[in-house]
Amino acid sequence: MQLFPHEVADVQPVLDLLSRQDPKDTETWETRYMLLLWLSMTCLIPFDLSRLDGHLESDGGKSREPIMDRILAIAKSYLVVSDCSRDAASVLVSKFMTRPDVKQKRLGDFLDWSLMTITQTNDQSMTDIMVLDGALQSLAKLYKHGKREDLLQYAPTVLQCLEKKHLSDSSQAMLRKLGVKLIQRLGLTFLKPRLAAWRYQRGSRSLAANLSMSQTTAVTAAVSPDVETREQEEDYDIPEEVETVIEHLLVGLKDKETIVRWSAAKGIGRVTGRLPKELADEVVGSVLDCFSFQETDNAWHGGCLALAELGRRGLLLPSRLTDVVPLIIKSLTYEEKRGACSVGSNVRDAACYVCWSFARAYEPKELQPFVSQIASALLITAVFDRNVNCRRAASAAFQENVGRQGTFPHGIDILTTADYYAVGNLSNCYLNISVYIASFPEYTKAMIDHLVEMKINHWDGVIRELSTKALHNLTPQAPDYMATTVLPRLLPMAVGMDLLGRHGAILACAEITHALYKLGLQTNKTVVDIISSECVDGLKNIHQMLHDRKQYRGFGGELMRPAVCGLIEKLSLSKLPFKNDPVITGWQWLIDDTIKTLHLVSSGAKDGIMTAVVSALSALCEEYYQIQPGQADPQMQDVLVSQYTEGLNSPQMLTRCGSALALGSLPRFVIHSKMKQILEGLQQMCTVSQKEGSFPEARRDAVRAIAQVCVTAGVDTHGSPDSVLCSENVSEVYGTLLDSMNDYTTDSRGDVGAWVREAAMTSLMDVTLLVAASNPEILSPNLVKCMMCCLVQQAAEKIDRYRAHAGNIFLRLLHSTEPAVPHIPHREELLSIFPPETTASLNWNAPSQAFQYITQLLGLTQYQYHTLLGLTVSVGGITESTVHFSSQSLFDHLKGIQHNSVALTQFGDTLLSIFRDNLRNDRVAIPFLKMLNQMLANSCFEIFTTQENHQFCVDLLTLCKEIKKSKDISKLRACISVFCGLIQFQGNVRKKVLSQLLMLLCHSFPVIRKTTASQMYEMVLTYDDVIDPEVLDDAMTILSDTNWEDDIPTVRTHRNQLADLLQVPRPQVIAKSPVN
Repeated sequence: MQLFPHEVADVQPVLDLLSRQDPKDTETWETRYMLLLWLSMTCLIPFDLSRLDGHLESDGGKSREPIMDRILAIAKSYLVVSDCSRDAASVLVSKFMTRPDVKQKRLGDFLDWSLMTITQTNDQSMTDIMVLDGALQSLAKLYKHGKREDLLQYAPTVLQCLEKKHLSDSSQAMLRKLGVKLIQRLGLTFLKPRLAAWRYQRGSRSLAANLSMSQTTAVTAAVSPDVETREQEEDYDIPEEVETVIEHLLVGLKDKETIVRWSAAKGIGRVTGRLPKELADEVVGSVLDCFSFQETDNAWHGGCLALAELGRRGLLLPSRLTDVVPLIIKSLTYEEKRGACSVGSNVRDAACYVCWSFARAYEPKELQPFVSQIASALLITAVFDRNVNCRRAASAAFQENVGRQGTFPHGIDILTTADYYAVGNLSNCYLNISVYIASFPEYTKAMIDHLVEMKINHWDGVIRELSTKALHNLTPQAPDYMATTVLPRLLPMAVGMDLLGRHGAILACAEITHALYKLGLQTNKTVVDIISSECVDGLKNIHQMLHDRKQYRGFGGELMRPAVCGLIEKLSLSKLPFKNDPVITGWQWLIDDTIKTLHLVSSGAKDGIMTAVVSALSALCEEYYQIQPGQADPQMQDVLVSQYTEGLNSPQMLTRCGSALALGSLPRFVIHSKMKQILEGLQQMCTVSQKEGSFPEARRDAVRAIAQVCVTAGVDTHGSPDSVLCSENVSEVYGTLLDSMNDYTTDSRGDVGAWVREAAMTSLMDVTLLVAASNPEILSPNLVKCMMCCLVQQAAEKIDRYRAHAGNIFLRLLHSTEPAVPHIPHREELLSIFPPETTASLNWNAPSQAFQYITQLLGLTQYQYHTLLGLTVSVGGITESTVHFSSQSLFDHLKGIQHNSVALTQFGDTLLSIFRDNLRNDRVAIPFLKMLNQMLANSCFEIFTTQENHQFCVDLLTLCKEIKKSKDISKLRACISVFCGLIQFQGNVRKKVLSQLLMLLCHSFPVIRKTTASQMYEMVLTYDDVIDPEVLDDAMTILSDTNWEDDIPTVRTHRNQLADLLQVPRPQVIAKSPVN
């Protein structure tokens, strides 16, 4: 604002320009805003405004208004507008009304006007809200910038008016904020402007200055106020109105809006700074009353802000820290559950601000007794808080304390690990940073206790799960504490009534037990040696108690089932001595029942439950179903394999998925002698459901399971097909996986077969690398060729994700040296196209990069068919970038073989083979016709067009005739375009093409007739040798002027005229033979 011109000569022009503005013009509010700010600067000129008036009588004899009144009138008029000019007008009032000449003559009147405006308006209508806003703003700024002696006489009246208005009850947050702001300014007016001599001072605010001066001197100066000033302060009378002001500000601390609470907190700090010590202490006590669990989160937040302001200003004496610090520690973990979520992140953030302000306000010796509590609480918030802003605020507060206090244990070491950026990632905080911090004994137990008390029963499932994993990672830091204190505390929670606490406690028991088992391995101790027998029994009884209470049902069951499955897995891995115990039967029942009832679970929880069940089954079998190492319990083996193979035929899709994954997770000794039965079940389910086009997710999981079974069982060339992957069953396994590579099932969700293809690609890679590593001789050249061709086809297709997956697997198999995959066709040529560095540099997701490599495979005989088949759906697709780059790369390849008749003929034959094989397959046929149309339009077969009746054209025409019988409009349209492109071929074939087009001119679908006429019109213009020039105009007229959507007899007349002009026999209508 100081940059505005503010000479005496500027007053009149700005005033005149402002007078000519229209306050209701919404387009020019910026002009009015800037003019008001400019006027607020020019009205500060150090001359009496009456000097600028001159002669008040104008030439016409009428009296002119004085400048002072004009400015005041403009200010008042803009205080009631609805745009931002209102804010600028309040600035103008604060500058203008505090001028010596104006305050003498107009201040009282203006205050009367303001109070009358406040009294007469309400906050029900939008207009009144704007007027009230302007009046309150102007008064708040006036009391901020005006002199105390000028405004003190009016302050009681203003306060009385505000009390009657009850602004704290208004529904408008901005009015409540302005009310608080004005009340605090009135409070400061009532009190003399002085710095409280009793306040606590900690030397310089500059860290450098603090470090440079002697610490002892600073302390002495801080805590030894002059006795005389203290006596003067005691004599100072406090007006009664101050109590009212403080009461309003304390109410403002509990307001529901942050802006009101923040303004009230600053007001508390400012007013308290002018009070005597005893009264100030009472205010602090009132602020501390906000920290009651009867109060809302708003009160806690306001209280934290107020404490931070008091501390920052030195008004919170060290003697009060014993009361304040415990409340701040509570605030750092404050969280109140509301429905499905919680509130309190703002309280925790404000508590961090309090800790930050204390670091700057107090000497290290004052905070020394509380260092341990504050440091632990700040680190717990910095690492375990759900809200990233709170974690970062706590990290910043900890950093400030380390720098200014210098007493926080291991502060610098922790800061380098838990800095602002590191705490941004929640998983990193829980799983890594927490372990480092807990390695310092001062923080270990505090962190563990916080997780157990506050986090494993958190409303957010992600936090609960991370907390249990954190407890697993923290167990090595305090194993005895975990075993003797934490685990016994968790077991009652694991069977308690609180669902969320039960969920977290079960997972925590599992993780801690497993961590203790791993620690025991280092000292040759079992889990039973480390934890008490009561804990072992408690862990064993969890399932039965939940089952008896029917807590596996309903919504709670969605949490309990995966939690107990996690418990089963971890207890099995921990080798608890439950072999042949009835609890194993109960655990197996839970796993089986969960697989059977997965379809009853809500969609969001299904994947998590499935993963937990499969992991639990695998661990359970490994530990409890072996008679001796490597030999399964025959009875359980038969039951498990039969049960899950039967589940593959369930009418429920998710039961099929669960059964397939369960079979895939079985350990080697269970698969032994049952592999044939397992593979047959999985293969049959894949084959049957693929034909029916149903259960795509089950096929995906079955394909994954086939690879898992093979990898688990191992490979032996001459082994039994009932126990290992061998020469007898390898072709069946590959046959199923290769068939799955051609799964193009679609439903309302789109190309769901892609899930199966993706799983098949991964499974093929796993099985191939497994076989190649130990028994490459059972891989026949034909199997490898089929696999590589299928991968190439997928790598040329249109969906980026699956193209990238196929491309990466193709390169992995090609470049694999340990083990090397045998019998890859054209290996040397492939390595020259894809050198080893392409594995890292080639982005298969980007069509601009992928297709220029893929099209090079068209030159390799064994890959040509599948590459072109994959390219067909990309070039004939609808995604612009994919179509552009794939077609460009294809045409570049065709340009390279344009003069090589052998290569082009071979390419043409491959093209015809694809067309022939997919005539009835719309997924390929329609894109194929679109691709063919582009090829013909780009003259890709120019050397064929010079020969009469070239076989390629004859065969193509024959196949297109088949397509013409279709009732699919998109297919027919594509076919019309191809016919028009085939016209460029010479000989009798041209007459046949024209004959086909003429038939389409009388097609039963009007839209096809119209499209054919339009395409023929363009064809005649493009290829000028098709029609005799003498009849060209007549033919063009018939094509363009005829209404081809008329009834067929009318259209047929015009079509026959056109046939005569083209010298093509008129197509004859074939009479349908009557049906007997």
